[in-house]
Amino acid sequence: MYFPGKNKYLYFSLILAIAFLSLAVRGDADEMFPIYPSIRTNVLFWEDVYSRYTTRQGILHDKDNLAIVYTVVDLVDWNTRGAARTNKRMIKLARQRYKKILTDLASGKKPATEEEKRVADLFPRYSQQGFNKARNNIRLQIGQKDRFLNGVIRSGAYMPTIKKIFRIYNLPPELAYLPHVESSFNPDAHSKAGATGLWQFTRSTGREYMTINNVVDERYDPYFSTKSAAAFLKGNYEILGSWPLAVTAYNYGRSGMLRAKKKMGNYEKIFNTHKTRLFKFASRNFYPEFLAALRVAQRLETDKSIIVDRPEATISVRMNGYASAPDLLRYFSIYKEDFSRLNPALRKSVFAGKKYIPKNYLVRLPASDRTRDLAAAIPSSIYRSEQVRDDVYVVRRGDTAGVIARRYSISVSELIEANGLNKRATIRIGQKLKIPGRTTMASSANIVILEGKSKSKPR
Repeated sequence: MYFPGKNKYLYFSLILAIAFLSLAVRGDADEMFPIYPSIRTNVLFWEDVYSRYTTRQGILHDKDNLAIVYTVVDLVDWNTRGAARTNKRMIKLARQRYKKILTDLASGKKPATEEEKRVADLFPRYSQQGFNKARNNIRLQIGQKDRFLNGVIRSGAYMPTIKKIFRIYNLPPELAYLPHVESSFNPDAHSKAGATGLWQFTRSTGREYMTINNVVDERYDPYFSTKSAAAFLKGNYEILGSWPLAVTAYNYGRSGMLRAKKKMGNYEKIFNTHKTRLFKFASRNFYPEFLAALRVAQRLETDKSIIVDRPEATISVRMNGYASAPDLLRYFSIYKEDFSRLNPALRKSVFAGKKYIPKNYLVRLPASDRTRDLAAAIPSSIYRSEQVRDDVYVVRRGDTAGVIARRYSISVSELIEANGLNKRATIRIGQKLKIPGRTTMASSANIVILEGKSKSKPR
């Protein structure tokens, strides 16, 4: 491009202005999400976890000082038969080897082999007591490079909408990368603590921000849950006053972080000295993990060889009354697989036709001119005036979830969903259980739901 005469100075001035603006924006991000000197080692460790080591590599390291890495254990493919047992044995042997080296160093034995000397050099100032502590401080971290890359690919389907929602809430766009730490952008992710979805809300915290009941669980919907995450993070920041504290509170809890701030004063002091029964390795490393995930993901996004998923074109239709999912599937001629993928917050009882889609619920449908025309002319006969009522069963001595489910011709998973039971479907005598969809829905009884191969590829 050529700018003759004085216009070329305008051109160069514009280029300089853009450059300074880019630096200012980056500077704002660095100021909001600083890499403090005390956490730099931790950030670099997690960058290696996300970008260097795969899930077939186990990193044995010191859980307090992440600069101390003893070894990287090469594991067999987790999908092969007996892999878990084999990998467990290899990790155990490696752990025992380094425990013995540290035990010998703690007893005053001089390092003899090259590996013993290398381990001793990792602790230049350690006394025998320090080696004893290190022996019991060995932790395993499985690499995440392959899983993280898959998460970056999946994130393409959600990132534009997440960033748009965060702009509406006036939140930094960097926060949109937090699901890389929480769920690897897997909307179906579950944790041992009962956290669910892209943003890993527990049932108790989730109920403060969204609908969670036996008909709808918005934790599974990437967009409903993103609005809740935005509100939660914004509340954290308003109370705690900094993003390092607000991000840590996403894992540790707002009230716990507030107590720590009142006692310690700032993030660095909390990171360096705060220790409680709940503030352990995961909470202490949550902010460094986020920074590492942000840096690695942004680098991968610039790699032209990586093709990320694209958002699916959809339209949203608000239900003017209670609606049967089978009725809607028939009316719009939509495959059940597509409808459930686009509306993941609806529970199994809804797709089974045992409960209605709630009134005023925003249903998502594949975008097409035909679907738009049908959506504009939904007949009143589709809607019902009230929800299907549940029967209530009082648990008796000798009952199990399986026995009750068979008695009422429902699945155990439906019983778990309807009553918020744990994975083991634990029940107690006298407990009142909801039995979903016991009322017969004559209007849907003879409806044939489209099954089989979906027209669009599920993600």
